[in-house]
Parts: sequence; structure tokens; C-alpha cells
Amino acid sequence: MVIGEEEAVPNLVQEIALSGHEPPAKFFQKEENSPVAAAPLASDIPIIDLVRLFQLDSDQESGRLKMALETWGLFHVVSDQLSVSFLDEVRGLAKKFFYLPKEEKLRYRNLTDDGEFKLEGYGNDRIASEDQVLDWNDRLYLLVQPENERNLQLWPETPSSFRSVLHKFSIELRKVANIVLKAIALALELEENYFTDRLGDDASAYARFNYYPSCPKSDVVLGMKPHSDGSVLTILLLDKDVDGIQVLKDGEWFTVPIVPHAVLVNLGDQLEIMSNGIFKSPVHRVVTNTQKERISMAMFYSCNAKKYIEPASCLADETRPKLYKKVMVEEYLGKLFEAFAQGKRAIDFAKI
Repeated sequence: MVIGEEEAVPNLVQEIALSGHEPPAKFFQKEENSPVAAAPLASDIPIIDLVRLFQLDSDQESGRLKMALETWGLFHVVSDQLSVSFLDEVRGLAKKFFYLPKEEKLRYRNLTDDGEFKLEGYGNDRIASEDQVLDWNDRLYLLVQPENERNLQLWPETPSSFRSVLHKFSIELRKVANIVLKAIALALELEENYFTDRLGDDASAYARFNYYPSCPKSDVVLGMKPHSDGSVLTILLLDKDVDGIQVLKDGEWFTVPIVPHAVLVNLGDQLEIMSNGIFKSPVHRVVTNTQKERISMAMFYSCNAKKYIEPASCLADETRPKLYKKVMVEEYLGKLFEAFAQGKRAIDFAKI
């Protein structure tokens, strides 16, 4: 049950930050989730060159990818399709949008006039309960694929290049996603197109632009609470100057390093289920910075909501039984948003 708009919807985080006021208590994390600003750097997360992955001498690159899949669940990717100038253009686009006057941004708000929350649009995440701990960010969330399902009324007209650049970026990132998924299938000794076939032409892709203002209470406020992604795969374009993502490994938080000329690929819960838990969807969070704002963009790739996912049959046997049941994607994503609001992992719902 969603509580009323007057109780549920805080001011935009950007507006709170501009006011100079400290964050309201609803943003304060529970002690067990307290931020670790000085988390050690995850310096061995590899940078994978997509071109080298499928060359004749690709064993070394494939080995580095498999190491990342087995340990971190994420890795940096460089690709000919993603030039430094193009990545900077997308970053600049996001910043220009969040710098627009509040009235202009609210044209794309994710609340109806009656206070009903919509998944797409500009604003805060859904608030499901009065005791929910809030995240220190504003976001713009848009369906970009399938193209014929785009709600262009929510796609900003300012900056004037926003729609064309996001369209191009979505096309190039889908190419990257397909290459990565083929490489992951081969790492599991599956048929090369195993995951791309399951993702299919009717897959959904959502773009999420994030704005994290500076925060005077970075010791108790998180930009985004710990979670794993419900996607098959997530591709992130990180801020090139300010780090913020931390990943949980062996019970310790590590800071994901900045690689300005790369995107970060993150495995999602759907892929963990289909790989029968051989490759894990990493738990991660976003910390705040007392002095600097931070902007990022994520693209979430999911199987069509009406499809079912389950572990690949050849990845389960007597020595390694099935760890996850067969679930409909739509049902799983419903559990995901509920679990995220509570600071829990939805994948527990799919375990046998």
C-alpha cells in the first residue's frame, strides 16, 4: 500500500540541498547500513576490451572477464562504439537536464495530478511505507526499448539534443550488451546466443539518469541504499570526476574506481538465476559526498515481463542442484521494487 502523496513525497533532493538545510531524518540510514566513505579501492576490477574478446588470441581477455564474473560481478568495458567524446556528451546532457529550472523539469514528473506514482519520469523513487529510509538522489527514468513503447511525452525537449543523443546511446549500448552476454554464455560453456536469445528483440531497456547533490551528512545518508539489480545486465556511465559506487565483496565494501573512457557492466539478478548462481549479481550502493555533486546514468536490460526465466538445464545436475525456481519476469520485478523499498534482496524470493 502506498501512503498519501502529502506524507510520501519529499521535496526534490536537489531542492533540499540548494536550501542549505540538513537532510530530514527520513534520509538517515540504520546503523548497519552506515556509509563507509573510506572504503578501499577495488583496484583489480578489470577493463575489458570488447574487440579483443572475440579475436583469435582472446584467451587472456576472456580469462580476465571470467575472473571478474566469478569475483566482483562487474567490470569496466571499452568499445569502439563508445568514444570518449560521446560518453562526455551523454554526461553533459544529464547535467544540463538536472540544471534546468525546477518548473521545466516538473513537466516530466513521475506523479499524476492525483499523486499517483508512475515508474517513468522525473522525481524520487516510489515510497511504499512511512518507515522507509530515503535515498539522497533525484532521477529521470525512461523506457527506451522497445522503441515503439517509448512515452515521448516524458522525454525532455530541453536540451534540444536530449532525445537524439539518448536514442543513439541506447542503440550503441544494446550492441555492447549483446557482445557481453555472448561472452558470458561462452564463459559458462553455453551456446553463444543463449542469453541474447532469452533477452530477445522484445526486451525492455530503461535509462535512469541520477543526480546526487553534495550532502553535509555523508556519514549517515546514502545516495542509494544497498541493493542488487533486477535486470539481466546493467550498463552504467559513471561520473568522470567523483566516485560513489561501492560494491560488497566477502562482507566488505569496496569503492569502484573511476575509468572515464569506459562504462561499467554489472550483472543482474535475472542472469544470476539463469546461470544457476555460478555468476552472482553484486550487492552495491552509492555513497554521498560532502563537497561535490555527482551524476551518473544506468541502462537496465530485462527480459520481457511475460517471459519465464530459470537456471539453464545444463548448469544444474546432481552435484549442483537448481538453486532457483522458474519465475515470471513480471512477478519477479514486482517483488524487486517491494524489496528495494525495504532494503532487501528480491532474489531470495526466487530461491528453492
